[in-house]
Amino acid sequence: MPRDDRKPSRPGPPARAWEPQWNALSGVASLVDLALSEDVGTGDMTTDALVDPEAMGLALIKAKEPLVVAGLAVAETVFSLLDPEAEFVPGCEDGDSLAPGAVLAEVTARMRALLTGERTALNFLQRLSGVATQARRFSSRAGNLGIRVTDTRKTTPGWRALEKYAVRVGGAANHRMGLFDGILIKDNHIVAAGGIAAAVEMARQNLHHLARVEVEAATLDHVAEALSAGADVIMLDNMDDETVAEAVQRIAGKALVEVSGNVTEERIPTLALLGVDIVSVGALTHSARAVDISMRVKGV
Repeated sequence: MPRDDRKPSRPGPPARAWEPQWNALSGVASLVDLALSEDVGTGDMTTDALVDPEAMGLALIKAKEPLVVAGLAVAETVFSLLDPEAEFVPGCEDGDSLAPGAVLAEVTARMRALLTGERTALNFLQRLSGVATQARRFSSRAGNLGIRVTDTRKTTPGWRALEKYAVRVGGAANHRMGLFDGILIKDNHIVAAGGIAAAVEMARQNLHHLARVEVEAATLDHVAEALSAGADVIMLDNMDDETVAEAVQRIAGKALVEVSGNVTEERIPTLALLGVDIVSVGALTHSARAVDISMRVKGV
């Protein structure tokens, strides 16, 4: 199961085998708190009117369609914030492929916490499991063909760490996390800098010796310019297969080749055979469908 190797920012209980290191993902706790505040506001009018504060309940969270699960620890956080004594027992691990009817988790808590947290917990689980499921489909097509499937920065604002985690859970890889951890010279940067050669030169002047420079190329002329400028990675943007093949031949191993734009599941094996090293797929996050997950409660 993919893990984030960075250390938690603050100490916490020992991680369980199924539990990713959520403390290492900046902003997750505050995001859950924000989501609850958005939904609950000044109080859950329905639940508060109907349910005794001390009544206890048991909830089963189940898959209603085939899916790859992601986000169990986030769902647990939802219920823990509403009831510090809540017990969240997972029935699987993030990254597991589940069939309809499979139990993701069993939650024992105050009934009010279960009812108030239901939608928020399911929103996180459905969205993140949807991303993981989409990523699994794309990464499965890459198989052992030697091509890497990565995501992009086309993520839900505020959810990037979570969605990129879900991409890894699904078996694909992450591109740069944000503007702060990678040089990618795109079309508008090229215009602003006065050309590819000038952009690469200025980037080199401001980088340490271990950093790579990636350049977006929309034409074969751009490929030639990027090669001449010494780009480490060349992103072929929205090129058809014939043009990609020509670009790979011209690059001839002098730089890594990334393809972006119009990358479908079906196209990945073809791009691998053409010699492409990386495909970046915005659809892993921006077009992932929330999967169907339900929660049912009963009194205990």
